[in-house]
Amino acid sequence: MLTIGVDVGGTSVRAAVVDSDGAILDTARAATPGQDRALEAAIVGVIDELSARHAVSAVGVALAGFVTPDRRTVRFAPHLPWRDVRVADRLAQRCTLPVVIEHDANAAALAERRFGAASGSGARARSTLFVALGTGIGAALLIDGKLYRGAHGVAPELGHIRVMPDGRACPCGKRGCWERYCSGTALVTTLVELLASDQGASTNLTRLASVEARGITGRHVATAARDGDPLGRQAMAELARWLGEGLALIADVYDPELVVIGGGVSGSAPLFLDDAREHYARVLTGGQHRPLARIRTAQLGEEAGVIGAAEIAREAVS
Repeated sequence: MLTIGVDVGGTSVRAAVVDSDGAILDTARAATPGQDRALEAAIVGVIDELSARHAVSAVGVALAGFVTPDRRTVRFAPHLPWRDVRVADRLAQRCTLPVVIEHDANAAALAERRFGAASGSGARARSTLFVALGTGIGAALLIDGKLYRGAHGVAPELGHIRVMPDGRACPCGKRGCWERYCSGTALVTTLVELLASDQGASTNLTRLASVEARGITGRHVATAARDGDPLGRQAMAELARWLGEGLALIADVYDPELVVIGGGVSGSAPLFLDDAREHYARVLTGGQHRPLARIRTAQLGEEAGVIGAAEIAREAVS
């Protein structure tokens, strides 16, 4: 059975035809419009392009936002124009295929469970926490292989747990959210604070900050840290500390057996993951007297969202 997975991001709509082994057979892409109907048309466009070339049975759409438990309605999506819109029904009517929608972190977590870092007899766990470090933090929880969505379809929104009262301002309206200290965006904020406090001598990053018209990105910071830049390494050490701190807090609540770290920042895991593990073990309540969660990096990269969405669509029709 072939299905289509669609990952709707803030800048692009990516779609793929995926088989039952999680292999991508074909892809299509479009820019993400800012208007409701234009976005719907862009999604239908990539679906129609792929379904014209392949006999597909259903479509799964992954996005960052609050999705109702029946996976038909988008209640709220911070980077998309939908507010309380029955997106699945509208798309299904236009592309004449069954459509199901899902939070993008849930879709990526399911893909890693079936085909990636949480698959196989050596990696399977009864409870798996997926944490996607990107612009912010996305998260998902799998219990006995099933996604936990909470009573209203929005759990677990871990990026916005408060780790620092009255800390850095967050676009969600709160202050001190975990993703303000542990994400690609957080890396840049930490670097700016380090530059402002005059720590360290002149580095590649200080020179880059003075000439980069569009500003330094988390990727710049990671590259500098990899090259031994002292400010880049300090910023990465801070990210590692906050990752360990947040995981310990979450483990006190969920006690997961396995943690999978995904998202764009996970590509730099060799720079921070070992330190994060050590900090997690050090601050976890009773850490010396309880089993520690295994912490691994994701394997499917940026394709996890489309693979997971396609798998969710397959489940829905089978």
